[in-house]
Amino acid sequence: MDISIHASFLPHNDPDAALAFYRDILGFEVRKDVAFGGMRWITVGPVNQPATSIVLHPPAASPGITDEERRTIAEMMAKGTYAIITLATPDLDGALARLQAGGAEIVQEPIDQPYGVRDCAVRDPSGNLIRINQLR
Repeated sequence: MDISIHASFLPHNDPDAALAFYRDILGFEVRKDVAFGGMRWITVGPVNQPATSIVLHPPAASPGITDEERRTIAEMMAKGTYAIITLATPDLDGALARLQAGGAEIVQEPIDQPYGVRDCAVRDPSGNLIRINQLR
């Protein structure tokens, strides 16, 4: 079986802030920016990985979500406990310096983890936790 990851979804509560973070700070390219019904879906991804994308989406877009669930999602996003993604880089210190220069919220400075990776953690403007592993 030949299966690859095509897209992962992260919620956003401010499309312009999300776009600035993923495009201007992380250096991802914008692949799509679609507006519909007063909401925006923005697809971004690493320049050298055209088959892998992150879709930044409005969390309230699903028609089956209740108002109570929307409030819970908003609360969890604000705390940074709703969505997580792990990225990887050969230069963790360089990536962290770029994130710091861009004003990203640093959650954890680089550390050698007991499970064998060196990583750090930041939050995007919507509160999503982004862990970044250093490739060995």
